[in-house]
Amino acid sequence: MSKVNKVVLAYSGGLDTSAIIPWLKENYDCEVVAFVADVGQGEQELEGIEQKALASGASQCFIADLKHEMVADYIYPSLKTGAVYEGKYLLGTSMARPIIAKAQVECALEVGADALCHGCTGKGNDQVRFESTFSALAPQLKVIAPWREWDLTSREALLDYLAARDIPCTASLEKIYSRDANAWHVSTEGGVLEDTWTAANQDCWVWTVAPEEAPNTPEFVTLGVQSGEVVSVDGESMSPYDVLTLLNDKGAAHGVGRIDIVENRLVGMKSRGCYETPGGTIIMEALRGVEQLVLDKESYQFREELGLKASHLIYDGRWFTPLCQSIVAAANSLAAPVTGEVVIKLYKGQATVVQKRSTNSLYSEDFATFGDDDVYDHSHAEGFIRLYSLSSRIRTLNKQKQS
Repeated sequence: MSKVNKVVLAYSGGLDTSAIIPWLKENYDCEVVAFVADVGQGEQELEGIEQKALASGASQCFIADLKHEMVADYIYPSLKTGAVYEGKYLLGTSMARPIIAKAQVECALEVGADALCHGCTGKGNDQVRFESTFSALAPQLKVIAPWREWDLTSREALLDYLAARDIPCTASLEKIYSRDANAWHVSTEGGVLEDTWTAANQDCWVWTVAPEEAPNTPEFVTLGVQSGEVVSVDGESMSPYDVLTLLNDKGAAHGVGRIDIVENRLVGMKSRGCYETPGGTIIMEALRGVEQLVLDKESYQFREELGLKASHLIYDGRWFTPLCQSIVAAANSLAAPVTGEVVIKLYKGQATVVQKRSTNSLYSEDFATFGDDDVYDHSHAEGFIRLYSLSSRIRTLNKQKQS
């Protein structure tokens, strides 16, 4: 092992990172600083985590509250682009990784560390997301990825490793599902989901109620949108984080935001996951509802193109790249007039925009009416259509001359 003096580990308190702390000390003969990111995964996940890190051998444990910044500076800008990965996934895990890795780098520079470490496996996307951010922000720091180095290849081996060193761990031998949670979403993988012919059962969902068990009476929520950002709920102004947490509660109660997908991982394999994004689903519907009123055809099409490209950049861990930041800048420009108000109906797993209005709306009832009007001359359409289809007309005429 190359010489390392001090390493900052992205620490979750789970089995893997609990074993990584003593493994780093033994194999790199270095000081280990645990870094914990609070991204809204819940108090239960964070309870006693500092004591657990120190008991595992960390010299220090830093806990950074990143919840508000994550929603305001990462999730809200991503939403303006319209980023949805492979048509359905609202990028719940992906959106949290840039800010976690960035804060980890900042911690490392502050404590004078010469290395960074993460507990991502060699099969997943997160190793790329973390290390791409490390490279973009602090390429001089060494990166250690234990899962690509050690021979602890099973949950049982990790538990035995900790037990042999008298390091306390509350993890059990069996872990049916792999879960990731933050303020934006909860993901569930593994277990019965590894067979794509097996339907997800209730154990695969931890946040939202089953749509068929949701209330029989719909709930209507009014969202205020300002320049592509939801700024109020039912007339009350709120911060981005507070908007999200409130809508999470409302959406989860109605079974909103569930998807069960097989996605293409960056590393080449496919994986299946059940994702729950109740508040995010509501916010996305609200923004798209106002966009429909405000953006002209070409602008809306371009925003869709931005969203498609952004979804892959975010999923692939390329947030801190010139291209991604350029896309976000373009989305901000397009979102400037996206201001208005929408009413969304929450009912049996669906979030549906039922009312929408905007002072910047391009929709005109006078122009759109099917009744008599004096603002649109139908005869004008003939010239437009002839010019619009001119190339097709010329092409066919040429073929007719040649035949």
